[in-house]
Amino acid sequence: MGTIALSGSVALLGDTIHNGADALTAVPLGIAFILGRRATTRRYTYGYGRAEDLAGIAIVVTIAASSALAAYEAVNRLLHPRDLTHLWAVALAAVVGFVGNEWVARYRIRTGRKIGSVALVADGLHARTDGFTSLAVLPGAGGAALGRHLADPIVGLLITAAILMVLRDAAREVYRRLMDAVDPALVDSAETALRAVEGVRGVGQVRMRWIGHALRAEAEIVVDPHLTVVRAHELAVAAEHALVHAVPRLTAATVHTDHTMIEGTDPHRLLAHHGPR
Repeated sequence: MGTIALSGSVALLGDTIHNGADALTAVPLGIAFILGRRATTRRYTYGYGRAEDLAGIAIVVTIAASSALAAYEAVNRLLHPRDLTHLWAVALAAVVGFVGNEWVARYRIRTGRKIGSVALVADGLHARTDGFTSLAVLPGAGGAALGRHLADPIVGLLITAAILMVLRDAAREVYRRLMDAVDPALVDSAETALRAVEGVRGVGQVRMRWIGHALRAEAEIVVDPHLTVVRAHELAVAAEHALVHAVPRLTAATVHTDHTMIEGTDPHRLLAHHGPR
């Protein structure tokens, strides 16, 4: 902040606001991870994994607030221009900001992929974007050095636009998580795995949802109507194991067996795996 006060650069201020907001987003995410490790209770029978979704809302609000503040400062400087000083310090801060953000981004992305946290990977990509917005401060400082006083607030507005793009992507991901959206490719993998189980004659509806950074699934399979209860149960267990091994980050699955075609299901899809048993 001392460099900002000395130089008066709103581009650097916007970048600092963005970086500060990015650092603050780690707080609700960390709290969510701690809550997510708590055991299930009779009230919270699925555990506390949804705390990650609440953290996502907090992250979106924080990014929105940072974009509003950066935009205000940039517009204010356009209306009330002033000379910049200590341009070497502005340039140095921009480079340091890029290096620091890139290091943080790699750490968050690597950790997020290791534990299967989409939220943490997205936060890492956000940090990487911060790094490039830090580099964007350099043209503002260069323009000011050449006497182009409007270069700095214009770069500040461009940084605001970059924050808004990150906000759009973050809001879309949080919305999808809150609406229980999953990658359709995961559903395809689950259906393929179920059809490959010996004794499964068809696959009905497959539902998945994220709870924190773990997946849960519910699936319907069609089996021979003459099977005993014990054999039908064994098939359900085999189908569950197939799902867990085929779908990344799937921690639990509930498999329902039926001996007839499930209403509302495409018969061609159901019978695709039908054959002699």
